Amino acid sequence: MREDRIEMSIKEIKRIGIIQRVEEGKLSQQAASRLIGVVDRQVRRIVKRYRLEGEKGLIHRLRGKRSNRRHPETLKQKALQLYKNRYSGFGPTLAHEKLEEKHGVRIGSQTLRRWLIEAKAWEVRVGRKAKRHEWRARKECFGEMLQLDGSHHDWLEGRGPKLVLMGYIDDATNHVFGRFYDYEGTIPVMDSFYRYAEHYGLPQSVYLDRHSAYRGYGMTTIEEELLGQSRPESQFERALRQLGVRVIHAYSPQAKGRIERLFGTFQDRLVKELRVQKVKTKDEANEFLREYLPGFNRRFSVSAKGDTDLHRRESKKRLKRVLSIQTSHFLRNDNTIRHDNRFYQVLKPWRYRRPKQILFEERLDGKLYLTHEGKDLPWRLISEPAPQMVEQRAVVSFRRPSVPPMEHPYKRQSFQRYLKIKELREQKQNRTLLMVAN
Repeated sequence: MREDRIEMSIKEIKRIGIIQRVEEGKLSQQAASRLIGVVDRQVRRIVKRYRLEGEKGLIHRLRGKRSNRRHPETLKQKALQLYKNRYSGFGPTLAHEKLEEKHGVRIGSQTLRRWLIEAKAWEVRVGRKAKRHEWRARKECFGEMLQLDGSHHDWLEGRGPKLVLMGYIDDATNHVFGRFYDYEGTIPVMDSFYRYAEHYGLPQSVYLDRHSAYRGYGMTTIEEELLGQSRPESQFERALRQLGVRVIHAYSPQAKGRIERLFGTFQDRLVKELRVQKVKTKDEANEFLREYLPGFNRRFSVSAKGDTDLHRRESKKRLKRVLSIQTSHFLRNDNTIRHDNRFYQVLKPWRYRRPKQILFEERLDGKLYLTHEGKDLPWRLISEPAPQMVEQRAVVSFRRPSVPPMEHPYKRQSFQRYLKIKELREQKQNRTLLMVAN
């Protein structure tokens, strides 16, 4: 009897005391039905089984039997065979999606997980204990804050070059945008941001880390100190400031957890999707990503609290001008500037006021522009600047100024005073000699 008690569930054990009281006449069947949560007819059935079988009669009849809703064994073997042949290494959730999408195998993700664990094709992963961080609520509107970062990973698993995914995720909706590049730097982040702004518009703010492409380092110049800057700006910070986008730098990975978790998801799902499609080059990866992200966003994005889209539209011309590498150079007297050890001749004649500085712009498409006050200037590349003419000036020899003698008329009073003092000194000296002789 003790072994039977062990096999019983908590719900069935609680029924024992109630049914015993019904048998003893201390509790009515209607009161027992209220306590157990079944109708009084079911109570009479339970009491009848209790009288015949004792406590064993309270155990559910299907205990230890196979479910009538179980999947066929052929379906289980088909799923396991497909997983081993085509989706080895896929997580149970992603593998369940692929089996349903590509092969019509409709099973639950937890069922597949249990089958894989039983077949030792998937190991249960024990997660690390997460650190406690202060929770931050989502932004309310689409475009209010955008998190961006670059993910270095072997996305093509050795089939092609190692790439960096520049990823963007909206804080309010989890809407994702991304593109692959060869490295993480100023040009990739400007190019990806240009493509994002061209498609969606300019966000209100951008949340990113302190990578050297996103944040300036070093000593400030006099011009930056006059503008009240405590540190120099990076090219990307300068561009966002000119576009009116607020820049927020994170001080920990957890602070921008949405983009970090997105990269964790992509390094599992996207890598396997690229493997299935046999993608080998950067262009193929970007083309696949362009087709993959809309479906990903439809499935995993959430609705924002606010209905307003806070993105601002900006013209392509201004985006191309601002999202560029800009360097200011002094204009020489012969209308030339020097940039990266190359000399550029400005061909514009200055009628009135000649500027002191020229802005050198390197656009994302590789074109070079020389501008002043927002206007493009004509220019040409020259090998070496012409030597500047130096004005010949007369050489003047300097000589020591002449000092007039003491008897000069200009020094008459001083000369007379000098003679008087000389006479008094001689008289004093004579008196001293006479005293010594006596």
